[in-house]
Amino acid sequence: MFVSLIRTIKILPRWVIVFIDLSIISFSCFLGYLLRFNFSLPELDHSGFVKGIFAYTVLGAITVFATSSYKGIIRYTGLQDGARIITMVFLNALLASVANLVTHYNFEINLIPYSVIVITFLSSSLLLFNYRLLVKYFFAYYKNAVVKKSRVVIYGAGQTGIITRHVIDSSPRMQTVGFFENDKNKAGKLLDGVKIYKADTDDIERLIREIGVDELVITVRDMSLEKKNELVDICIQNQVKIRTVPPVDKWVKGELSFNQIKEINIEDLLGRESIRLDRQNVKDDLRAKRILITGAAGSIGSELVRQIIQYDPASLVLIDQAESDLYAIEREIKAIDSRANITLYLADITNRERMKAIFDYHKPEIVYHAAAYKHVPMMESNPSEAVLCNILGTKLLADLSVEYGVSKFVMVSTDKAVNPTNVMGCSKRIAEIYVQSYNKFLSGAAAISTSFVTTRFGNVLGSSGSVIPIFKKQIQAGGPITVTHPEVTRYFMTIPEACQLVLEAGTMGNGGEIFIFDMGKAIKIVDLAKKMVYLSGLEPGRDIDIIFTGLREGEKLYEELLTKSENTVATHHAKIMIAKVKEYPYEEINRYVDLFNDLVYDKNELKMVALMKELVPEYKSNYSRYEVLDKLA
Repeated sequence: MFVSLIRTIKILPRWVIVFIDLSIISFSCFLGYLLRFNFSLPELDHSGFVKGIFAYTVLGAITVFATSSYKGIIRYTGLQDGARIITMVFLNALLASVANLVTHYNFEINLIPYSVIVITFLSSSLLLFNYRLLVKYFFAYYKNAVVKKSRVVIYGAGQTGIITRHVIDSSPRMQTVGFFENDKNKAGKLLDGVKIYKADTDDIERLIREIGVDELVITVRDMSLEKKNELVDICIQNQVKIRTVPPVDKWVKGELSFNQIKEINIEDLLGRESIRLDRQNVKDDLRAKRILITGAAGSIGSELVRQIIQYDPASLVLIDQAESDLYAIEREIKAIDSRANITLYLADITNRERMKAIFDYHKPEIVYHAAAYKHVPMMESNPSEAVLCNILGTKLLADLSVEYGVSKFVMVSTDKAVNPTNVMGCSKRIAEIYVQSYNKFLSGAAAISTSFVTTRFGNVLGSSGSVIPIFKKQIQAGGPITVTHPEVTRYFMTIPEACQLVLEAGTMGNGGEIFIFDMGKAIKIVDLAKKMVYLSGLEPGRDIDIIFTGLREGEKLYEELLTKSENTVATHHAKIMIAKVKEYPYEEINRYVDLFNDLVYDKNELKMVALMKELVPEYKSNYSRYEVLDKLA
């Protein structure tokens, strides 16, 4: 009943505050009379105290309205309110003194004894201000008592952990109840009055239950991904929300704010340990060079731009046919302080005259070819576009690179090119075959110095069409999350990782190599979807449904980086290998590509796909209308 009454009180009406203030003034005046006459009731009765209290209160009402002391919101009482109260009681005492002078001059009596005025001034000042503070602290106590504070444990008892603790405790809805720390020398000690616990994996789950943890904030930067995933899994199982603090160099104006402590993202859990590359070798290879990037507005291409621009190239030529995305990357690079001459072209890589004009004008020394159609179902429905862009576009750029003396041509490929089950994957495999055979063909020509290098990797996190942004949108919409098959698995890497691989491959490659990357463990897409739901504070099956829609045209259950007949050769980097793949004579592949050139505008798509299968025998269609060609073979 009392709690319900308090909840209904928003701001006290002003007439109530005026009534309370005048009541306190009257009481203070009465207290002044009692003290003046030593609590002697006969003397008090003969003093005319009733008239005196009435007069003082009336004068008090005048000063209350004159100073607007009643207008402050009591629960937010501050120094300004205190100043108004002091002003009001001082004016009240001053008016009472003036009234005394008037009555003494006319009737030779004091309306109110001066000693009573002094006592009333002091007591009313004290009572008026303190009752406001009492109400303020009452509401603050009530708010803290009723609003349940989230109990937070900070992982990491270092300097960042201490700063995070102060930020968290500044929130009225959160309180720090402990630190988790790997350093056993800190375990058991107190940090700012908060206990530090040893963060052994075996003990974390027990400690979370014993302490009653609602949220866990990770502040350490050197935590391994394996450890981070273990910690997240424990938190998910115990319904503990997990947050993370950004690196110090990303704090706004060098200070951490509560809004910067974000819930952990799925991307933070799917990457791998940072790749250690020889940045000096990459810098020596790219510095002062004229570089051309196709697909420069895409996920991989735009990150290549961001990374390459750090190595002080002489010029960058960026080509893409996506107008809005190209405009976005243009605005981004304009904000970067770079000496490189940057030129952007809205162009189609299959337009020979346009590409030839660009090569002729800029004469690039290094080409990074990231432009491609990559969406499997879309290319399954439009095979001619996959052939035109992924195969013929690659051939055109490779031929122009040789014609204009490009020293190195680095092509971005995909793991879908391995044992392809769809048009997109097969088109990328044919592009691989073409540049590799072309490199071998040219290696015997002393006048030709162009080296062709290919990089092959899996799905990149955050790219357009990736499952993660799709799942995020579905969760925000309340579900359901759509997964094609319960057994579908994929490899994942971050976009920066992928681009580091491309740059390193371009540096170490001598020509003809297909570089592959140690992608780690494949991840079940359904497990990924479940974890994303849990990280959103929801529960799969209860809050968000996960439904299976069936494999799409050309989709695989799992991806591969090598065929069964392919092996790898180690490089100086433990996570980068060279695939030993079947090689094709250039004359043969060039003849096939010329046939594709004739068929690309033919309405007979089956004929085109049949030619792809003839060139790449391991291409077996899956959940596709082109399976009929496999049966006829």
